[in-house]
Amino acid sequence: MTFWEKIQKDVKRSIEEGIAALREGGTTVSKKIELLTEEGKRRYKIHTLHMKVKDEFERLGGQLYDLVTKKAKDPLSNRKITSIISRIRRLENQITRLERKAPKRKG
Repeated sequence: MTFWEKIQKDVKRSIEEGIAALREGGTTVSKKIELLTEEGKRRYKIHTLHMKVKDEFERLGGQLYDLVTKKAKDPLSNRKITSIISRIRRLENQITRLERKAPKRKG
């Protein structure tokens, strides 16, 4: 093999390796973008649920205040109060499930 043939062969091999690396890198980047998109959606859902919990706690506080100022005997047995508490528990369970889906971090 002449020097020129060796140079051509090395250049061709380098180009092929470079293209393979780019393809692999493109696939890796695509997968990473997909993972980040899913993680962003998950975090947004959790944030939305946190805001709903906040609203429910405000309702709960308002209802309890009304019942206490009216000197209700057992405000915790009130149907509105138990309904709000049930909604908060459902939201809490949804948040817990979403938090468990968090991707494992390598490191």
